[in-house]
Amino acid sequence: MSINFSDLSRGLVIELDGQPWEVMDYERHKMQQRAPVTRIKMKNLLSGAVVERTFQRYDTGFTVADIDNRPTQYLYTDGNFYYFMDQETFDQYDLTKEIVGDNLNYLKEQAMVEVILYNGSAISIKLPTHVELEVTETPPSFRGDTAQGGNKPATLETGLRVNVPMFITPGTVIRVDTRTGEYSERVS
Repeated sequence: MSINFSDLSRGLVIELDGQPWEVMDYERHKMQQRAPVTRIKMKNLLSGAVVERTFQRYDTGFTVADIDNRPTQYLYTDGNFYYFMDQETFDQYDLTKEIVGDNLNYLKEQAMVEVILYNGSAISIKLPTHVELEVTETPPSFRGDTAQGGNKPATLETGLRVNVPMFITPGTVIRVDTRTGEYSERVS
């Protein structure tokens, strides 16, 4: 499907040079007696590279990439691959550590994520905005340590290290923002 500049939106995935690119930001400048200039900041879904490209034509057209987001459940890892099961078709996708990348810090067994398919093959995963993880290790807090509250480091069940408030103890389940990697709130 072909679209023009007026159909662009943040989060739309377009295909350029045979690769899928997610539109992060875009703008169009139109000066008198000149062709409009279209600038697009986009992220390559295969390599993760973020680039800014400029298009200088009146009829800038884009092709929407064949992307499918499938709801899946993370099952397990065998050390080489991470296995996910499609919740609708029960197909299994095996992804390498390079594809899963930094998302491993938020991934625990039975977690629900979306696997992103490009032309039928899995290229990435998309995490929910917040995940709930258990604190496995954190130093004890002492009464009167700070006047304003304060934070201390904590290690979570996936190995992720975040700063948490002083009242958090080992065994506490907290909510972590997957976009920033920061503590959001205590769950239990």
